[in-house]
Amino acid sequence: MSDPNVRVLIADDHTMVRESLAGLLRGAGVDVVAQAADGEETLQRAQELRPDVVVTDLSMPGLNGLEVVRRLREQAPAARVLVLTMHQEDEYILQAVRAGASGYVVKDSPAAELLAAVREVHAGRGYFGPQAARALAEQLRHPERDLGDPYGRLTAREREVFHLIADGLTTKEIARRLTISVKTAENHRARVLDKLDVRNSAELVRYASRKGLVD
Repeated sequence: MSDPNVRVLIADDHTMVRESLAGLLRGAGVDVVAQAADGEETLQRAQELRPDVVVTDLSMPGLNGLEVVRRLREQAPAARVLVLTMHQEDEYILQAVRAGASGYVVKDSPAAELLAAVREVHAGRGYFGPQAARALAEQLRHPERDLGDPYGRLTAREREVFHLIADGLTTKEIARRLTISVKTAENHRARVLDKLDVRNSAELVRYASRKGLVD
């Protein structure tokens, strides 16, 4: 797929994985413009460098991959997002697509599949590995089955509060971080807990860990 005009940003919290992917893509003639180790760095690099394709994992420290996909759609809409992850569960696949991913490939796929996925996504088409394709087809056949997750129903601000709670910040610390009043932070926190059907911060952290939303 030799095409130096394809500019790719790789996001994964494992250095060896990033470097291996970069070597594979460069060997195929792709211009790897940058690498990122977490969600915040991914967004920063995407806004600075405007890559054509962002290849991102879902499990990263801090801001997780699903939130990165959502924010890329808003902050770098020209970038196409290809999820490359170990998660094969239908729930993750559907959430990623709903968040705006153009492709989904699992990490144990052959190298040729990743290269094909980058090519297809860059061309403006979608690319979904066998498991992802089955999950999407099943959802189309049975749209009444809700395999989504309440996290996806949080607003952008509520997702920010969610991750700050998961990081262990208190309500006052969240208020300072987001430059809002303590009362407003309390209201956001209450809505997040209510939407996720959890009773306190400890349950929220367990929920986040179970769903792969924190590292």
